[in-house]
Amino acid sequence: MPPSGANPRATGRTTLSDVARAAGVSPSTASRALRGERAVHPQLVERVLSVSQRLGYVPDPAARALASRRSDHVAILIPLLSNALFVDLLEAAQKTLRAHGYQTLMGVTHYDRQEEEQLLREFLSHRPAGVLITGVDHSAPTLALLERSQVPCVHLMELSGGELTAGSCVGFDQTLAGLQMTQLLLRKGYRRVAFAAAQLDARVMQRMSGWRQALTEAGRYEPALEWLNPSVSSLELGGKMFEQILAQRPAVDAIFFCNDDLAQGALLAALRLGIEVPRQVAVVGFNDLTGSDQMVPPLTTVRTPRARIGEAAAQMLLERIKGASGAMARLDLGFEIVERASA
Repeated sequence: MPPSGANPRATGRTTLSDVARAAGVSPSTASRALRGERAVHPQLVERVLSVSQRLGYVPDPAARALASRRSDHVAILIPLLSNALFVDLLEAAQKTLRAHGYQTLMGVTHYDRQEEEQLLREFLSHRPAGVLITGVDHSAPTLALLERSQVPCVHLMELSGGELTAGSCVGFDQTLAGLQMTQLLLRKGYRRVAFAAAQLDARVMQRMSGWRQALTEAGRYEPALEWLNPSVSSLELGGKMFEQILAQRPAVDAIFFCNDDLAQGALLAALRLGIEVPRQVAVVGFNDLTGSDQMVPPLTTVRTPRARIGEAAAQMLLERIKGASGAMARLDLGFEIVERASA
């Protein structure tokens, strides 16, 4: 039986040793129990947690990192929290990491390379166990930080062609997805397919590259069919771009929006303006976000495996943290074109 009257020192903060002594276990076992590691028996975890709450124990991550040269935190850098795409990815990654005793430090880069670099520099100062970072297109200083730190790293949402010097990647072929969606529209008989994009990050530009390749191969590419806006993507912007395209390029018979935010806004604008989709103009999107199947008409789009990417990337990172020699370096989870009534 653990000593029932055990108390922390009369002065100073409660330590892990105080908790371990009161729970009747070793400090290492108490640490693993508090981290939620599955290997620790549930009853033992409950006992340690109960004692830690009674004693008011608060872990000191700095001391833990100093003792082990590596913390039990994983840094995750994503572009935006307002985009459901990254929320789904983040939740899946966090759930997987927590099941193995790791907490997450989250940073939002706002698609800004300098902000990404600064966040990474700050996170690395906390000696994280690993890093999950969106994309493979980073500034030279960011890549240098990752390489010099030797912290296990996995890149999200994109696939590297081999140019990465630090880390692995989990994602899908963005260019191929853009190519196949455009080819679908061409097979359906559409001949003037515009590409409308906002934000203009690396993944958007890869989708446009696939669109351009498909039209070029079909002999139908025209620079005037590209509609690029660096503003943040939104329903409102999608509606405005839809109106602009039809006003200035009335011969366009299909519009490939780089994401579902824009495409949903376009469909709402079409309803407001009395434009029949797809009879007058087809509309397609990318990512299959919540609500796309409920639009009028339901949106044709590319379904991307963002939750699976978050989970698989976290699993890959855990393998790299453990130093697994056979850890995979590149995982392609593919995509699915979902045909609905908008095209």
